[in-house]
Amino acid sequence: MEKRATIKDVAEAAGVGVATVSRVLSGGSASPSTRERVLAVAAQLDYRPSALGRNLRQRRTGGMGLLVPDLTDTFYGQLAEGVLACARSAGEPVVLGSTGDDPEQEADLIGMLLEQSVDRLIAVPSGDAETWSPAIRAGMTVIFADRLPAQSPADDPAASALTDLMLMDGLAAAPPSRPQSQAQPRPLDVPSVLADDRAGIRTAVRYLRGLGHRRIAFLGGPGQQRRVAAFREAVGAPVDEELVVFGTGSRDSAYAAASGLFQSRPDLSAVVAGGNVLGEAAVLAARELDLRVPKDVSLVMYDDVPWAELCSPPLTVIAQPGRDMGYRAAELVLRSGGRRPRSVVLPTELIIRGSCGPHR
Repeated sequence: MEKRATIKDVAEAAGVGVATVSRVLSGGSASPSTRERVLAVAAQLDYRPSALGRNLRQRRTGGMGLLVPDLTDTFYGQLAEGVLACARSAGEPVVLGSTGDDPEQEADLIGMLLEQSVDRLIAVPSGDAETWSPAIRAGMTVIFADRLPAQSPADDPAASALTDLMLMDGLAAAPPSRPQSQAQPRPLDVPSVLADDRAGIRTAVRYLRGLGHRRIAFLGGPGQQRRVAAFREAVGAPVDEELVVFGTGSRDSAYAAASGLFQSRPDLSAVVAGGNVLGEAAVLAARELDLRVPKDVSLVMYDDVPWAELCSPPLTVIAQPGRDMGYRAAELVLRSGGRRPRSVVLPTELIIRGSCGPHR
């Protein structure tokens, strides 16, 4: 039996990405030449795009997808446990994928899920609104968890994050300072389950200020624009930009960012790490550089993971409910027949342990 052509086959033959094929076949935006090339290749390969749209609109296949950036990250493991627990109680299978925080890989996985007629998806997004538009146009029910996609690659992360924070507080977003290009995609109207990053970061910074710390650094990673904006807001203007540094997502990159921060700014007295991989990197880098925690540097980590209590000293953390976040996201996606579910913001908690001390 001859193997049926897939969306990836069409993308490779046309020399474009899977997301572009999805856009063309679901009636989305594409240049005339790209559209013509994709449609010609699809016809040549006898590719039938019913799984990209019509099947999803006409019937519910059962099962849901879950996309996370990194299955080895303890927080995403907790989130996945919550999704699987809810799905198990409902008798629903789950298709699990890891994007590696790579928008291209994410687009490929979205295309494959559409091909398999998976009509409901929970995702910690890595790509922007354009990456996700084809799935939503095809009729897939999407719930974002932990973070939101950027509106476009060219968006100012700080401005985008500030808008997110305002919306979480129930405030209208400020009007743009300049007219938006007609080519810019509109923000996605997709429900989400998020932690209250703003309150968590603000509480941590206030705690460190109360201990006398003034040179507080933020160690960030991919998808943490809301946390960065909350940190900037909490420390107040003027922000020392040398104290806001980023890794690219891998453990090596996180370690390099933490080590570089400690070496370039020996005057800093406290660090807020934006996630558990970054917190791990900060602990390792401090140890390698013979910096004592908390005597030389105080450390607060976003995420409460089991090893945080096993450190010497145990780490002060901003705890977010990862398992509950996954469970609530699965509940939303399972109940999404008819009325659009409302977004959920879950509380965070500052758990004080031994990694912070008074500034000397």
